[in-house]
Parts: sequence; C-alpha cells; structure tokens
Amino acid sequence: MEKTKKKAGKLSIYKVVTVIILVVLAFLFIFPVYWIVTGSFKDAMTINAAKPQWFPLNPTMINYEKLFGNPALRWLFNSVAIAVIAMGLTCLTASMAGYALAKKRFVGQTILFSIFICAMALPKQVVLVPLLKEMSFLNLHDTIWAVILPTVGWPFGIFLMKQFSETIPTEMLEAVRIDGAGEVQTFLTIVLPIVKPGIGALAIFTFISTWNDYFLQLIMLNSQSTLTISLGIAKLQAEMSNDFGLIMAGAALGAIPIIAIFLMFQKYFTQGITMGAVKG
Repeated sequence: MEKTKKKAGKLSIYKVVTVIILVVLAFLFIFPVYWIVTGSFKDAMTINAAKPQWFPLNPTMINYEKLFGNPALRWLFNSVAIAVIAMGLTCLTASMAGYALAKKRFVGQTILFSIFICAMALPKQVVLVPLLKEMSFLNLHDTIWAVILPTVGWPFGIFLMKQFSETIPTEMLEAVRIDGAGEVQTFLTIVLPIVKPGIGALAIFTFISTWNDYFLQLIMLNSQSTLTISLGIAKLQAEMSNDFGLIMAGAALGAIPIIAIFLMFQKYFTQGITMGAVKG
C-alpha cells in the first residue's frame, strides 16, 4: 500500500510539473500571435507608446481599412489558391506513388525509391536555378503554377505515403482483385481509406510548407497581381516600415488560413503521427 501511495504521489507530481511546463510553452507560442492580433486593432500612437497596452482599450479598424486599400485580398487569394491546389495535387500524386512503391513490383523500384530519398537531402535552394529555367521554358514564370508544380513532386510526401501504404494487408488487395476490381477501384475503395490518416498529415505539412515557402515565391512571382500574402507583407514592410499596425494586420490576415487548415485536419494529423510512432 505504501509503495502504491508513493507511486501515485510521484505520478501526481510528474503530471503537475508536466502541465506547468506545457502551459508555459503554450503561452510562449501563443503570446506572439496574441500580440499581432491585438496590435492590428491599435492605432500608431498606441503601438509606439513607451508603456505597452496589453489589450486595445480603443480598438480601431483603420489598419484593416488601409490593408484592404492595398490589393491584400488578391494576395490572400493567391496564397490560398497556391497552397490548396498544391496540397490536393501533392496528396493525390504522393498517395499513388507511395502505394506503387510499397505494393507493386517493377524493374528499378529500389533505385527509384533511393532517388527519392536522396532528393530529400537536397535543399531547395540547390535546384532553384533549374526550376526557374524550366518554368521560364514552359512560359509559367510569374504565374501561380510556377510555385505549385515544383511542390507536387515533394519527395518527403512520397516517402511518407509509402510508409503508410506498407500497412495495407496484401491479402485484402488480392481478395479485391479476385472479386474483379480494377486498379482504380482498388485504390479508391481500399487504399485511400486505410492511408487517410497519412493523407491528413501530409495535407497539413504540404499546406504549411507551401504557404511559408517565401524564397520560391520571391523567385517565381514578380508582378503585383501574382504576389502572395507573404510577399505582400514584405512589400508593405519595405514601403511602410514604421506602420506596425498595418504590418500586424497583414500578418494576422495571413495566419487565418493556416489555423483553419490545421483545425480541419487535426484529427487525421494526430492519427498519422500516432500510427507513424507505433509503426516505428
């Protein structure tokens, strides 16, 4: 009994310490977001005051009015379109390629998978010049497709979906083929439901990676009509470096889609991470 009580006491202390650490870390991560959002509703005098105002006592929409005076909605639309299309195409192609590498047998399979693994080790900056020349040759430079297409063949996505496809029972695939199902029907009815957690995790990874890929966007996009919200905010910082309220409003606007996507796919993301940890 005494040992049980001691263990219970140790566990309770461990839980308390763990909760305190998590709360502190959560506060450290959330506070910058809170400061940006509240700062977007402050005027210039309040933001630049020597004594910080932790909550806007006299909230104003002037920063958002100035932001929408710029083509901010167009920038936001471009960012959302790029991230959503890249996310959908990457999840589709990666799930198909991962399934083929995991459950099909063909000549050069091992070599092909090794190429994908090696490609994961290459930083994107190394292939930017070839990508730029390729997009220029295809007349896609300064269009959103110049940012989308290089993302679709993401080696990490193929690697991730191959690992999930390894969990598909081979006997189930054989049984479906005996029943007369074709490859497309097998993929849609058997493969996709099983690897759905992996697709959810990949969707979040792809969306965030594409949304935050400032360097590729900077190289591929030049004109005002094709700028993303990241490039637009950087432009505002260069032109209006002292207008912190306007910059905070742009940053707050740009954070909304990422938060929405994470909340939508959070369930599958958690399942994907858990399955990956158990498999490992």
